[in-house]
Amino acid sequence: MIPFTKAHACGNDFLIVTEEAAAGYDWAALTRRLCDRNTGIGADGIEFFAWTESTSSGKKSGRIRLHNADGSIAEISGNGTRCVAAWMAEAIDAQPGDELEITTDAGLRICHIEARDGQTVEVTTGMGVPSFAPHTVKLTDGTDIVGLEISTGNPHFVIVVHNPEFTVHHKPWQQIGAEICVHKDFPHQTNVEFVRIAGEREIEIRIFERGVGPTSSSGTGSSASATAVLALRQCLSPLTVVAPGGPQTVAWDGPGAELRLTGPAALIARGEAW
Repeated sequence: MIPFTKAHACGNDFLIVTEEAAAGYDWAALTRRLCDRNTGIGADGIEFFAWTESTSSGKKSGRIRLHNADGSIAEISGNGTRCVAAWMAEAIDAQPGDELEITTDAGLRICHIEARDGQTVEVTTGMGVPSFAPHTVKLTDGTDIVGLEISTGNPHFVIVVHNPEFTVHHKPWQQIGAEICVHKDFPHQTNVEFVRIAGEREIEIRIFERGVGPTSSSGTGSSASATAVLALRQCLSPLTVVAPGGPQTVAWDGPGAELRLTGPAALIARGEAW
């Protein structure tokens, strides 16, 4: 039996499984089986967790490795990292003002506990220094899609749209996202975000996540989307990023500065799986 905790951040849901519990399993196959929403538990991915010790403070810290629902490995999930922070906060009774260190495949992330209310935790995560560059993708039908290629520890392609349906050249965003995600310009595939500016301090987004498909929320996707409009000087920081699963807040002082992402995470279930 494999013990698990299920958590979500703005509807982006993850299973948290310790490396000890998953020992001896093929993690990719296990992830595909447990994340299946019809025959498994259902989730966007599994965060495989191991307790470590902080080299700076000597306090308990954590190491996570993320597999997407299709079994593929992802460098980091902002929402997944926040879910793990909520799980750690409960385990060690972390209080508002405390900081948790979580090492990901994209590097160390510091999670600051803003508030705890039952099983819900508000967390601000240092997301590293984003990089960005203009990029144009040519679709199979010859259409050029102009956007920004952004790294927030994992790859993103961000497209600014100007309609509430998030269509691009009269095509559904889901169709465009599916093609760009696996485009030859991105050998390791990419996450794709569609951004509509709602005001100088608010944007709305839609997300096509690598290894998952359309998702209700994404922490790194929110971070990348904010980076795009802030880099283009179309909005101001701090910026509210509204996805179908709810809002998150991104603060970024510009090139060379670390981006900070704030949002909730909630523990919703525990159980055991075969």
